[in-house]
Amino acid sequence: MPNKHEITPADILSMETYGRERAERRKRMTEIKRDRRLSVGPDATFYFESFDTMLHQVHEMLFIEKGGAAQIADELSAYNPLIPKGRELVCTLMFEIDDPVRRARFLAGLGGIEETVSFEFAGETVTGVPEADVDRTTADGKASSVQFLHFPFTDGQVARFRAPATQVQLKIAHAKYGHIAIVPEAVKNALAGDFD
Repeated sequence: MPNKHEITPADILSMETYGRERAERRKRMTEIKRDRRLSVGPDATFYFESFDTMLHQVHEMLFIEKGGAAQIADELSAYNPLIPKGRELVCTLMFEIDDPVRRARFLAGLGGIEETVSFEFAGETVTGVPEADVDRTTADGKASSVQFLHFPFTDGQVARFRAPATQVQLKIAHAKYGHIAIVPEAVKNALAGDFD
């Protein structure tokens, strides 16, 4: 079945149906997300989004906020841009630091980090492009703890990424946070499924 690139109102369950199925759907989503997450260094976690993860998020927002049919359009406009469109990977990058003092100090020096993230594999570099909805670095150089990135691939890069022998690395090359992680096979396979 081809990948879906957009959630429509027809994809939304009634909240009564969702409520009945919620526990099972959340359990299934936990299993799906396990192979769509990768830590890079001690404080950065990448959550790779898909039609399924965004559909789940929309249902959760509708269920929790109880805004009814009037809320659907807002949720779709917020989450549809984070669904891969066939030749890209899309992620939410979070800097997860519990201590508020350390978090504030850490983020204060990370301005522009969203411009320094890339996949490297088979001689290729695919650099992340920040979601254009809002500037995630303030004028004084403070980074947001949540970043949304798109990684645009060419057809050739998709083929090389998918090749069984290809080792893929995810890299952050910021002066104050330079880390690389090798993408585990299970994560690589899950992400390869996002391409059409």
